Amino acid sequence: MSAGTPQGNRPTAILIIDDEENMRHMLASMLKREGYAVETAADGQEGLDKIRAALFDFVLCDIKMPRMDGMAFLKAAQPDAQGATIIMMSAYGTIDLAVEAMKLGAYDFISKPFKSDEVRLAIKKAEERDRLKRENRLLREQVRRFEARHRFGNLVARSAVMQKVFELATKVAQYNTTILITGESGTGKELVAQAIHQAGPRQANPMVPVNCGSIPETLLESELFGYVKGAFTGADHHKKGLFEEADGGTIFLDEIGDMPVSLQVKLLRVLQEGEIRPVGHTGSRAVDVRVIAATACNLVQMVAQGTFREDLYYRLNVICIDLPPLRERGEDIPLLCQHFIARFNAALDRNVKGISPEAMALLLGHRWPGNVRELENVIERAVVLSGDEWLTPDNFQLAGAPDASLSPGEQILDGYSIKSAQKLMEREMIVKALKATQGNRTQAARLLEISHPSLLSKMKAYSIDM
Repeated sequence: MSAGTPQGNRPTAILIIDDEENMRHMLASMLKREGYAVETAADGQEGLDKIRAALFDFVLCDIKMPRMDGMAFLKAAQPDAQGATIIMMSAYGTIDLAVEAMKLGAYDFISKPFKSDEVRLAIKKAEERDRLKRENRLLREQVRRFEARHRFGNLVARSAVMQKVFELATKVAQYNTTILITGESGTGKELVAQAIHQAGPRQANPMVPVNCGSIPETLLESELFGYVKGAFTGADHHKKGLFEEADGGTIFLDEIGDMPVSLQVKLLRVLQEGEIRPVGHTGSRAVDVRVIAATACNLVQMVAQGTFREDLYYRLNVICIDLPPLRERGEDIPLLCQHFIARFNAALDRNVKGISPEAMALLLGHRWPGNVRELENVIERAVVLSGDEWLTPDNFQLAGAPDASLSPGEQILDGYSIKSAQKLMEREMIVKALKATQGNRTQAARLLEISHPSLLSKMKAYSIDM
């Protein structure tokens, strides 16, 4: 920074407060030669009047003065200093006095007598500090604007398709409309639901997540709607259901495609009437719950197959938010990598700075069958195992990444091993079935004509995460 232009084209303004006329004259002459705009005051009260009337960047203030000394000026000036940096001067300097001045807001302390270079150096240091503060403020503002454009809740993205998702989610968050979130496994459906809840008027109330595919069919109704004492064997007390726990807030029904048809009609009643009926109870209870559902299944196809109620589908699909797979928004990968590295650096006490260009090219070329969840796991593993500040290709093991130059058929026929070819074909068929069913493993097992446990076992063996 030059002495004459701290902000725009306005010269740096300095106020010198000292009761000794010779000191005022010497300092003013020296600083004017350096290009500063200088004014002087003979005591603290005059100095206080001047900073109230005009804007100064720096104040050089003596401590021992009549009427109002430097310490009294320092206390009185804080509300009116308008960001001016105050440097104290004294011929009676002690460490205790300097510490006290710093506590009251002074930036520096110079002991008299001093050489002119000491004053120049003190001001140059203060100018540098102010420059860094302005740059930090500008950087924080740029980061804030960047995050506002590229963040929604805990999701980060810069791609145009995800910006549209953020825009739509922000709009619908303000209303109690039922929302259906679709997308492949690992695309962040629950994060979108959480962000919608937090951005809406229900944020002070609970959001209750339910994975409809992980609760046995025989228990799902009582989990959702609760039950009364004596409703079934073992029901020795009344129990609230998850809808009641979410009263006033949001319930997130994940994997809604896995909900049994027999229970779908009861969920439809809740959506239409705003009432639940606990298992074993003859009456209904009103609940005020916003419903957000999510699925990796193709519900339109399930409706056509008769495995999902058409009326429930249309009731859920008031607003549909479709999350694209990561392979269709590769421009988000560098930003997501940066986001995950920062998170794991903090969690694991590491200091990884970034990803080498060669490693980034590897990540950008991967198809990410597990989407953002797979990328997160890959980055965490790389941060844990890396011994360097930069992640290199050696730090990444991408599951299911065959030679891209070979077609699936060529990969199967590459070599002579029947066992290897059988495994490659099995893997391709499983991936194909999972894609056809939008990640629904139960439906995929039926298409493949194998049991559900067998499918899960093969997916684990072939490192398939969909």
